[in-house]
Amino acid sequence: MADSSKPRVPIPAGFRQGMISAISVILGFSLLLLRYFSFEVSGEVTRAAVVAWFALLIALLLEFYALWRSLQIEDDDEREYRTTLRWFLTSIFALLGSLVLAGLAAANLVGF
Repeated sequence: MADSSKPRVPIPAGFRQGMISAISVILGFSLLLLRYFSFEVSGEVTRAAVVAWFALLIALLLEFYALWRSLQIEDDDEREYRTTLRWFLTSIFALLGSLVLAGLAAANLVGF
């Protein structure tokens, strides 16, 4: 019985390397932000700051997962690439959410 799924379509040259580079840049920024947020920021620790820290940790885990997916051989397929790209975009949204929450917590504009 023949497989009714779409045939394998390779992604254009350079797409995969570009995504790996983008993930690495965002990952480096996130790790520096985690270091700053964990060790260098002054002031009291609030619940909102702790929630922002955990959101940043979730974003980091999503970024590592997207990087792991992008380094797999199967990611050269268009479907797998799109799925990896969605994971990466999800990690960016989680990172932006943690940044906004951290900024609001630092300005004492939000409190739980």
